[in-house]
Amino acid sequence: MKLKLQLALALAVMAAGCASHKEHIVFSDEAAVRAASAGSVAPPQGKSLDKADERNIEQVVFGNLLEQKFWDLADYSAVFIEADDPQVKELMKKYPDHAPPVKLASHARIQSHRAPVDKDTNKPAMILNVDVNEPNADDSVDAVGRWYAGDAVTGFRAFSLKKTDGQWQITAVK
Repeated sequence: MKLKLQLALALAVMAAGCASHKEHIVFSDEAAVRAASAGSVAPPQGKSLDKADERNIEQVVFGNLLEQKFWDLADYSAVFIEADDPQVKELMKKYPDHAPPVKLASHARIQSHRAPVDKDTNKPAMILNVDVNEPNADDSVDAVGRWYAGDAVTGFRAFSLKKTDGQWQITAVK
């Protein structure tokens, strides 16, 4: 009985010691460590893309995706563009007769693991988005254009673009 009491007392003391002395374990990938070390290392002197160029690249890639026929095999009632409203409206003006029509994201109902639904028609729709990378050493820019209409209908294309005469042009598609 005395041994059980001593064991219980020892566990209580150890538990109290652990509770009173909170040591924060630091993992090397924690945001606090990265933030603290960021000031001690000079940032890379790479090129960066301004917002206007990024937007222009997105427009070129969206245009390429809209000219594809991903939706011909199904009855999609809309193509939603994952971008800000002015950018989508610009695409709507550029492709006024696109079938299915380009619409603002506010008309979409997103459901997990299912095709997005056009709120106007209650039919399946497709979503397009573009991710733009930072410039490469040769001033080209890589971008990925994606389409999604549910888990079974999803894909992407990798683009390489270069600015020629002030305009971004696709130089390669993979």
